Order: sequence, then C-alpha cells, then structure tokens
Amino acid sequence: MATSASTAPAKASGTYRIGGDVQVDRLGYGAMQITGPGVWGDPKDPAEAVRVLRRAYELGVTFIDTADSYGPFVSELLIKEALHPYADDLVIATKAGLTRSGPGDWRPVGRPEYLRQQCELSLRHLGMEAIPLYQLHRIDEKVPLADQLGELALLKQEGKIRHIGLSEVTVEQIEAAREITPIVSVQNLYNLADRSAEDVVEYCERDDLAFIPWFPIATGNLARPGGPLDAISTEHGATPAQLALAWLLRRSPVMLPIPGTSSVAHLEENVAAAEVDLTDAEYEALAQAA
Repeated sequence: MATSASTAPAKASGTYRIGGDVQVDRLGYGAMQITGPGVWGDPKDPAEAVRVLRRAYELGVTFIDTADSYGPFVSELLIKEALHPYADDLVIATKAGLTRSGPGDWRPVGRPEYLRQQCELSLRHLGMEAIPLYQLHRIDEKVPLADQLGELALLKQEGKIRHIGLSEVTVEQIEAAREITPIVSVQNLYNLADRSAEDVVEYCERDDLAFIPWFPIATGNLARPGGPLDAISTEHGATPAQLALAWLLRRSPVMLPIPGTSSVAHLEENVAAAEVDLTDAEYEALAQAA
C-alpha cells in the first residue's frame, strides 16, 4: 500500500542515491541513543527501542545509521530484532574503527585484521549478507590510511560491503582516501549552531558525496526565548529542533540528517521536520543568526 507524506512524513524530505545506486529518503535515523547510558550496554527499556525502530520505518525513514561500537553491538542487535527481515527499501549503514573499554570511552583502532573482524561481526549481528554503507568510524593515526581503507576495499571486492564512507575527516583526508578507494559518504559533526565542517559540506556537494551530519539538532543559544529559532518556531508552529532539521535539509541536496532518540514521541516530532517548509528569508535568517 502506498503511503502519503502525512502518514510517512520522512518522504517529504526527498531522496538521495548514496554512491549513485542506493536510494534513501533524506531524513534518516541515528541509532546511537537506543543503547544504555554512555552508549554502553542495553537500554533501560529494550521494548521501547524496538518500537522506535519500527515506528521510524512506518514514518517513512529508509536510512538507519548505526555502528558496531554502539553498545557495543547492542544497537545492531536491536535493529535486527526490530526490522529483520529488512524491507527492500530499507538501508542500514554501520561503522567500525572505534573500540570501547567502558561507558563514554572511545578509542580508534584501524588495524586491517580488526576492521575485517568487525565487519564480519556486524554482518552476523545485523543478519545481512552485505552492508550497503560501511564507514570507517575514525582514521587511526597509528595505522597507514592505505592499510585501513585497503582492507575495506577488499571487503567490498568480496561482496561483504557495497560502499565505503568516512567519519570525522577533513577535506584533505577525504582526498587522500579517494586516492585509495572510491568514497561515497562523509559523516561529520555539523548543525545549525556548529558549522565548523562547512568546507567539508561544500566539498561533498561539489563531488556528490552524501554528507551525514551527526548531532544534527543542536541549536545552542539560537533557541533562547526571543531568539531567531524561537520567533520562527512561533510562526510555523514547529519546535526549534524541527527548524534545525528543516534548515539542514534545505542546506544541501546531499545532506542526510540522522537525528536519534530513544522515545517514539520524540521520534515522531523529529520526523515531522521533513514537512516544515522554510521560506528563503527564514532560511537566510537562521543561517545568519548562527
């Protein structure tokens, strides 16, 4: 049965083809927050985490981003429990390259044998034969980049992953990576209040690489009473977070925001942002205010 934009609001965000052939609706879901405190261990309410994931797909979300380090593996296992066997239009992206030794502790490890092990484990935990988008979670400065990406290229050649992405990188690092293997996406910190990765966004837009902003709904002081987000929120009947997401979707056609949450109510609020249509003046006002 076809779904309308009102019953599946994420559809209003438009589509993008990752790597030219993996189509997703642009407003996705980031599955980090469905784990325990410090992104460690099981969530307090696993049943709600499953409901969130299933509801995301019902709302039209076809792009879910996770990582082996979320839990670790808790997020991937919950995705499998909630959504496997996967719908034909559902794209699950995951990452490897950050190890966990406790809550809130993240350490880059990019040794080829480790990345291969984690890919095999992600395939098992997600119940997949091939991962549509596999991202190097961090570049490990202790390991030659050619060794890290070379292993991912081998996994791609073996049919275990379809496309390769990067996370938290500079333009120079993206260019160096593309000398080794094709790169289709970049995931960096970027939001209305923190646009330090602006040059990376511009690079991705120019070369048609997906840009996946993590922490997309940070609004900082912009949402203060009487601030620019507050004023436009009142006019639209939208929350500051919805406006921040609407601004990202308007910012670039290659932008794939992945707001995360552990509650169905908050998920529904976030996804409704796809239906917020900013005027040119509002878009510019928000951009200038930040």
